[in-house]
Amino acid sequence: MEIKPEPLRLPADCSIGGIRVVHDLICKSLNSHPKLELDCSGVDKADLTSVQLLVSATKSARHFGNAVSLTAISESLRSAIARAGVPGRAMPDCHLIQQPEHE
Repeated sequence: MEIKPEPLRLPADCSIGGIRVVHDLICKSLNSHPKLELDCSGVDKADLTSVQLLVSATKSARHFGNAVSLTAISESLRSAIARAGVPGRAMPDCHLIQQPEHE
């Protein structure tokens, strides 16, 4: 029976100023968990650098037969993803990235 690892909670600062820490956390976790869930609920600072890292991590994981999924995406990160213009298919395991419904 496979035990599902706890989600990796991303730090509050995922902007260019804190991206090295985020990169190291993701790399270390991917080395020990082929299916990595990133809890994005605590991300307060996000920018294009954050989005680039998440897209890159997802693509790299897929290349090696692993998977990365994002959960509880904060408004800050959701906004950065939208500003970057990343299509949902670029990170297919990010089913929580949705456009607001128009009324």
